[in-house]
Amino acid sequence: MPVTVRLTADRTALAVTLSDERPDLVAAVTALGLGTGRPVVAVVGGAAGLDDAPVDSLEAVFAGPVAAVIRRFGAIAVDGGTDTGVMGMLGRAQPAAPAFPLVGVAATRMVRGPGRGTGETLEPHHTHFVLVPGAAWGDEAAYLARVATLLAGPAPSVTILANGGEIAFDDCRFSLAEGRPVLVLAGTGRTADRIAAAAADPAGCRDERAVTLALSPLVRVVDATDLAATENRLRALLAA
Repeated sequence: MPVTVRLTADRTALAVTLSDERPDLVAAVTALGLGTGRPVVAVVGGAAGLDDAPVDSLEAVFAGPVAAVIRRFGAIAVDGGTDTGVMGMLGRAQPAAPAFPLVGVAATRMVRGPGRGTGETLEPHHTHFVLVPGAAWGDEAAYLARVATLLAGPAPSVTILANGGEIAFDDCRFSLAEGRPVLVLAGTGRTADRIAAAAADPAGCRDERAVTLALSPLVRVVDATDLAATENRLRALLAA
């Protein structure tokens, strides 16, 4: 059963916590009350350490084309749920009254959630949370990818990668395994730029993980500083 979590003095969200013994993800997603069959935009990438990221430019991407496309398509957004990095940026792209459902998928023991007072703070603009079994960063990655798939159902979905560390490789891999395209925002640093470089020159790249992802027919790369191109590419992926 979902519980109401108070995020700030005037913001609450619905949260579902999966059991460690029998994590029923389908039941948890159903309990959110969002239904299925709506487009989904999943966001993965840099959290606390946005190394080498042009933060102001990245904020503009989320506040501009990403939020605009989510609203235009009546989509649901899914991310890691904490008040850090790209997740905080996506949350801040929401107006005072939420314009779209924003679902955070986080490992229970890594966040401050129902009955827990330690860990990272939940991002306050989220409308829903799925708290999944896990005691380390990255334990939520497979769950996040699956939640996006379950929410979308037959509707299109896309994963956006901005910046990112080692876990971002798993995030991309899990999304691809779900058959979901990944839009890599080049110029945002770290993992996103490694994959973008591999896409531009796979033969000359020695980063095997980046090359493997870059060669997937589901991976697309766009220059994050070109807001119009980013919006157009994202719209095309959701309209497919």
